[in-house]
Amino acid sequence: MAYLLLILEHREDRNLRTQAEGQAAYEAMSQWRDRLQQRGVLQTAEALRPDRDGVRYTRREGRQALRDGPFTESKEMVGGFFLLDNVSREQAVAIAQECPAAEYATVEVRELAPCYVR
Repeated sequence: MAYLLLILEHREDRNLRTQAEGQAAYEAMSQWRDRLQQRGVLQTAEALRPDRDGVRYTRREGRQALRDGPFTESKEMVGGFFLLDNVSREQAVAIAQECPAAEYATVEVRELAPCYVR
């Protein structure tokens, strides 16, 4: 099965880190990504720019809207993701428990499935 690990960061955490702290966190995550690749469970992984650089698009009843970030209705933002393949739920949770970002962020484990599955 495939699972997505979402790294949910508090919006201001990146702004509070020094350049050296940010680089150290990125390096720890990069090394963890490399270990997951060596184990053969990682399909892809990426860090994301802060949501202040994002845009949200909606279309409801023919009305379209674009809204620039940051998206203040949420306290957290998705800072990155890891897509795992050929793992069980238990393995995905165990992998999430190894994640260096769990020290400062939430690691959400989600199984990939069609949107109509309940």
